Amino acid sequence: MGVYQEIYEFSAKAGALEGYVYPKEKTDLNYLPQWVDHLVNQYRGLPAEVREEIQDLCSGTLGRAIRSLLPLLGEDDEVIKKLKSIASGELPLSPNDFTYRR
Repeated sequence: MGVYQEIYEFSAKAGALEGYVYPKEKTDLNYLPQWVDHLVNQYRGLPAEVREEIQDLCSGTLGRAIRSLLPLLGEDDEVIKKLKSIASGELPLSPNDFTYRR
């Protein structure tokens, strides 16, 4: 798979995760450990220069997902820890915070 396909695959899955966990009445959390494991592995498989280029946007998307999940899972959950391992900087303030930070 080429690097552009890898970027697309990672981005699509990260965006889908953000939408899936966005606060609503009920979210099935059973899928999360495997989903997040795949996402983290995809991220780490991207070339360093690609990760550097997309990091701010990635941190925003994953940060909003983290904000959605924190009330459900808590700070010490493995899913949260794994997502935070590939997000950097200050997390968005809420799942609705689409402020772009550089």
